[in-house]
Amino acid sequence: MKYEHVCVDAIECALPREIVTSDELEARLAPLYDRLGLPYGRIELMTGVIERGLWERGALPGDQSVLTADKAIRSAGVAKDKIGAFIHASVCRDYQEPATACDVCRRLGLSGECMIFDVSNACLGLLTGALQIANMIELGQIEAGIVVGTETSRALMETTVAELNANESLTRKTIKDAFASLTIGSGSAAIVLVRDSISRSGNRLRGAIIQADTNGSALCRSQVDVTAGGRASGQTMKTDSEELLHVGVALAADAFRRFEPTFGWSADELDRIFCHQVGRAHQKLLFDTLGLDVAKNFATLPYLGNTGSVALPTAAALGIESGFVQPGEKVGLFGIGSGVNVVLAALEWNKTLPSSDPTPPETLARFLALNQRQRQRAGSQYSPHGA
Repeated sequence: MKYEHVCVDAIECALPREIVTSDELEARLAPLYDRLGLPYGRIELMTGVIERGLWERGALPGDQSVLTADKAIRSAGVAKDKIGAFIHASVCRDYQEPATACDVCRRLGLSGECMIFDVSNACLGLLTGALQIANMIELGQIEAGIVVGTETSRALMETTVAELNANESLTRKTIKDAFASLTIGSGSAAIVLVRDSISRSGNRLRGAIIQADTNGSALCRSQVDVTAGGRASGQTMKTDSEELLHVGVALAADAFRRFEPTFGWSADELDRIFCHQVGRAHQKLLFDTLGLDVAKNFATLPYLGNTGSVALPTAAALGIESGFVQPGEKVGLFGIGSGVNVVLAALEWNKTLPSSDPTPPETLARFLALNQRQRQRAGSQYSPHGA
């Protein structure tokens, strides 16, 4: 799909304050680790995840989505009466029904004529929602829209730890399917898309390549237990991480072969890349397979973990705000999600609008230092802005 009239005026994120390190998480897993003789430090060693954040206990995803969406709307400077579509697109939602978007939209005070719905597409939820809004803008149905989502990992983390410690039949081999659950973090992100005629930035979304291999639909599955009041009482996830890694990257390679002829951007011509971030091995294989310089990627995984559908837009938000992206640069938004689905979007950057609620400088500095170390380890000569 290709667009001529769609612009991205804001990509914003919010990060939780409560932090759980991988060392702390492994300390909670001491019964399992000691019984199986597992080496401590394996989570960080195998995945690169040092820590992950958690929202306050009892908070619903919509509570944070209201704040993140409001931040993005203010940053874009778009009038609320111009917003014709509002989508909530994270894996996590408040209730089975109604759509989480309904209550978030009400609390934001958006128009009753706004199209409101949830989108569910695993880790590609927000990117999928952005394309739905882009389609409506391109068709002339709306002038602006916003997609937002909030992922909360507390239930999954606590349920996984409890089950791993309690199930004494588990072996080193059978715990593998639960390992990915220990990398999941919490976060929130929002994207505001507008028609070019009202855009303040001129950041053009040129389009996206989509590819699917539904034969891999069983490689990662998550189930939420919901109480009568709608609260998640527990969550489990089983992931064949190794197989999902290879299927996903192979699918991305197939999609990338259509990327250059569609948009005229080769691997060398891409200036910046923001990816869905799963683990260290995933990043290496993806960039090696697609022939991309890892220095063009903005890494967040070590400090955020895998934040699901908000991982890619969060990396973009932090990278853009830190000066990693400059006017005139070609940006790739590359997502791989369970199912298995791939979206490779092309974004032509023109202008960074100031954030309505800037990220603390010390937080940005931490991510910039992380990416500087990434470039040094890779031995890359490429020196992105903001280094």
